Order: sequence, then C-alpha cells, then structure tokens
Amino acid sequence: MKQPMICSGHSRPVTDIAFSNESSEGTFIVSACLDGKPMLRDGITGDWIGTFEGHKGAVWSSRFNSNASQALTASADYTVKLWDTLNGTELLSIEHPSINSRMIITGGHDKILRIYDLEKANEPLFQISGHQNTIKKATWSAFNSDIVLSGGLDEVIRIWDLRSGTQISLCAKSSISSMEFSKDKKYLVTTAGNEVTFWDAHSFYPLKVYSLPFEVNCASLSPDNSKFIAGGSDFWVHSYDFETGNELEVSKGHHGPVNCCSFAPNGSSFASGSVDGTIRVWI
Repeated sequence: MKQPMICSGHSRPVTDIAFSNESSEGTFIVSACLDGKPMLRDGITGDWIGTFEGHKGAVWSSRFNSNASQALTASADYTVKLWDTLNGTELLSIEHPSINSRMIITGGHDKILRIYDLEKANEPLFQISGHQNTIKKATWSAFNSDIVLSGGLDEVIRIWDLRSGTQISLCAKSSISSMEFSKDKKYLVTTAGNEVTFWDAHSFYPLKVYSLPFEVNCASLSPDNSKFIAGGSDFWVHSYDFETGNELEVSKGHHGPVNCCSFAPNGSSFASGSVDGTIRVWI
C-alpha cells in the first residue's frame, strides 16, 4: 500500500484537485474546497504555496491553464475567478455563469452551459440549454475547440457542436460525477454510479466499462494508459489494471468519501481529495 503525504489546511471537504503540466518551474496542484479557499501546492511534495482569497462561497472546481501561470476556480457564490498563480492576485471575476487559452466554459444549478471569452467577459458568447438537471462537469473536446462536453444529474453526457448548435447525447445509468480526457487524448474517462467508462475520444464509442463495488466519485487514467485509479464512497483510492479491470492496489488513509483524484503528469504519483478535508499525495 502506498504511503501518502498528507496535505492539511482545508477546513471542509475537498471537492476538486488538478495537476499542472510539467514545466521548468515544477509541477503544481490546485485544490477546490467547500471552505471557499482554493489552495496552490507543490505537486511533488504537497507543500502549501498559497491560498487564493476572494470567493464568498464553496468552491466546486479548479483548473490550471497550459503553463500553470493562471488558475481558474468556480464557486457557489455564482462566480468564476481567474488567478495569477505567481502572486495570488485575482485577474478576473465572472458573475455566474475549463480554460481553452482564452475561453472558459461554465455550468451549474440553472442547467445552462455558458461559454465566455476572457477578453470580453461581460457577456457570454453562448448560452446553451438542454440539460434537465444540474450540470456538474464540463470540458472542451480534446481535438476541437468548437466541441464541448457536459454532464450532470440528468444522467446524460451531452456533446455540443458550437458551430451548428447540434448535440449528441450519451446515456449513463446514473448522475455523471467526473469527466476528463486521458493525457494522450485517446480516451474520455467518465464516472457515474458505480461505473467507470472509457470512451473513444474521437467517436465517443464506449470501449471499456468497469463496474466497481462502491459508488464512484472520480477516476483518472495513468499517462501510460496502463492503470487507472478510482475513489468514492468507501474512503479508499483503488488502482486497477486498465486492460483487465483487475484491482492492483488499495490506498487507505482518508476518513471520508473520496471526491477527486488525479495522476501527476509523469505518472509517478497521484493525489486524492476527500470529504475529510485533506489532500493526500501517494508516491
């Protein structure tokens, strides 16, 4: 069993974590939490670097731009904030509404997907209706900036073509709890209920579906596509063989359900965030 580095500091459940890309400056982690204080950490040691102050409600999502010079957070205070990671200053705040160089996409309880241009953030470029319940996850296509994916409590992954306004719906058996592309952009990885599904990132055809013996909140595929991790209701982070689905290892230590997990860019470690308020970096 891997021994984690325990990263304390948050006072409430951790809702999201994201690794930056590797760079000459290192690798970093940004975390979101119900305490409303997103934090920046060293991605190798887990050491605290700083806290982004400004949200007035729980923070649900956090991401980096491509070179980790900026971080984006989305909050229950109905704002999306863009931060300078070097000095912690707030660069931009968008009233309610994933970074694509200059574009962001947001979704929430009002069931509307919104797309903003960071250079003209007063009004959204697009407002897309179609979801029948809360949107929990949204991301750009790995290959086409005109394609957006979203999923949530209505148990459907929707793929939107911004040029034509059309959509494709992929049905799930439960609410979508997480959604991300693999590092090589070959797979779309989603979790819903107790299932982890790996879709072809081009055709969105389901290639592998694994049913796990617990409610799954998150999953992440290793950079070499050899294994994946999953966390959820049983407080543990499980590691599985990607080809067979056989369990390889169980990482125990959290004292609450695991809300988010992610592999480091080089695959040598992974991080997890939990309802217990801690982030753990497993080496």
